Amino acid sequence: MKTLGTLSIALALGMSVSASANESVTEAIGNAKQWAIQTGDYANTRYSELAQITKDNVKDLKVAWTFSTGVLRGHEGSPLVVGDIMYVHTPFPNVVYALDLANEGKILWRYEPKQNPDVIAVMCCDTVYRGLAYADGKVFLHQADTTLVALDAKTGETKWSVVNGDPTKGETNTATVLPVKDKLIVGISGGEFGVQGHVTAYNIETGEQLWRAYSVGPDDQLMVDPEKTTHLGKPIGKDSSISTWEGDQWKIGGGTTWGWYAYDPDLNLIYYGTGNPSTWNPKQRPGDNKWSMTIFARDADTGMAKWVYQMTPHDEWDFDGVNEMILTDQDFNGQPRKLLTHFDRNGISYTMDRETGELLVAEKYDPAVNWTTGVDMDPASPTYGRPAVVKEYSTEQTGEDTNTMGVCPAALGTKDQQPAAYSPKTNLFYVPTNHVCMDYEPFKVSYAAGQPYVGATLSMYPAPNSHGGMGNFIAWDNVKGEIKWSLPEQFSVWSGALATAGDVVFYGTLEGYLKAIDAATGEELYKFKTPSGIIGNVMTYEQGGKQYIAVLSGVGGWAGIGLAAGLTNPNEGLGAVGGYAALSDYTALGGQLTVFELSD
Repeated sequence: MKTLGTLSIALALGMSVSASANESVTEAIGNAKQWAIQTGDYANTRYSELAQITKDNVKDLKVAWTFSTGVLRGHEGSPLVVGDIMYVHTPFPNVVYALDLANEGKILWRYEPKQNPDVIAVMCCDTVYRGLAYADGKVFLHQADTTLVALDAKTGETKWSVVNGDPTKGETNTATVLPVKDKLIVGISGGEFGVQGHVTAYNIETGEQLWRAYSVGPDDQLMVDPEKTTHLGKPIGKDSSISTWEGDQWKIGGGTTWGWYAYDPDLNLIYYGTGNPSTWNPKQRPGDNKWSMTIFARDADTGMAKWVYQMTPHDEWDFDGVNEMILTDQDFNGQPRKLLTHFDRNGISYTMDRETGELLVAEKYDPAVNWTTGVDMDPASPTYGRPAVVKEYSTEQTGEDTNTMGVCPAALGTKDQQPAAYSPKTNLFYVPTNHVCMDYEPFKVSYAAGQPYVGATLSMYPAPNSHGGMGNFIAWDNVKGEIKWSLPEQFSVWSGALATAGDVVFYGTLEGYLKAIDAATGEELYKFKTPSGIIGNVMTYEQGGKQYIAVLSGVGGWAGIGLAAGLTNPNEGLGAVGGYAALSDYTALGGQLTVFELSD
């Protein structure tokens, strides 16, 4: 049965509840006292109805308790709370802890997978993991080596495990998974190693593979219908992907799926984005390279794609399209619409009709973005939906072994995977961003299985003629396509945001601060420096009648790879080491969960 909490969340977001969703997940999400899914709900809003902590009393937050994960490197994602149990994960080696919140956080069980450490060498941009999933009394872990494990939520016993990829070819995992109905939706990492990206559905009870849909390749592998799957309202046609690649390049074409997944129970559609085409050197792969850099809407049961939209055809800058899709039901120009909002790495925020794939808004969400003048919004134009590339910032126009200077944003995008939040009370999106530009020098590279297939050297630095910092935390209006307010930060904001019914928004900084912001005005209300830089996502739960805020500290990820992996060459970490060199003056490695409560 649906709980009152389920219904109230749906009503608050302007969405209805369908019996097609996984009942256990829907019920767990519907209880605001819990945090049962990484993005807060199926719609990826990262919004909580808990309102005990408000903009008036948030200044009274204090540390309630802490927990050391025992692992260094970058800590992304967040804990889950289901009932009285908190589930905490770590980066590689992907240890899982179950903590008893009703008994002073006693460790009920731990799962310590035995993985071949060779997988570390084929993980791009740190050994991060974005968190566990819960459904039907099981906790799901997708390990770095692509082993997918179902654990009994009460005991930690392994119920089943399957292997989703092959690390010897460069296939790894950094992302969480999404339980939908009787299926577990699972992606793959490895775009910098020339893999062929895919999304796979496994049976939740048995681990049996039910379907697998690739991002690039022939129609049968893509799971598309040339006459029914649409792109901006028109059928994609036969061989829509392979006709945009030279020869068999699609077989090593990238388009990996290491980001977040959303689900609309009413439409029974799963939404996600695909990553960059391989290699980073655009001269080596002529064509649009479909369907890399693309939003997919797929039927949850069959895996068939209903519609697609390619945001950055023939990507020249590594602007992966994997960032989260946020689903809202809002008024758009006087009409109620089922919307999808996506803040892409390329610096453009897209608002779309999630039922049809119609493009409604496409606007820059950082004024520094310069690689494009904007997206063609004229449906009658032959370039409808395409961004107009500025020749000066085209990394292909300058040729191989020639530096393209001053491209904004840098390859890590105006926003990377760090998820935004949405408040139905303000109708605003709260977005952690990177305010970073780059110089980009492509070079010819040969493919070898399991070896890096990058083909470019980068250097990164703060956007010029601005506040001098490398990040902003912004409030965005997705209907008007404009920034409402913006808070400058010294470094990129690499933490996932949280919006609450108490009119407070939370996020973390790379120096290690947890910050609380007035949802309406952006006024800073509270901050506390945790032991290490925050690239985790802020979450909240209620226990014993008290609301708590929690966040994982542990600097790392792409922005913090220099610290995490001990790198010093400015060009290492795909250009991030030099750009974020000053970060070591403010924080150091450490893996810790910090939990906050109001002072009595």
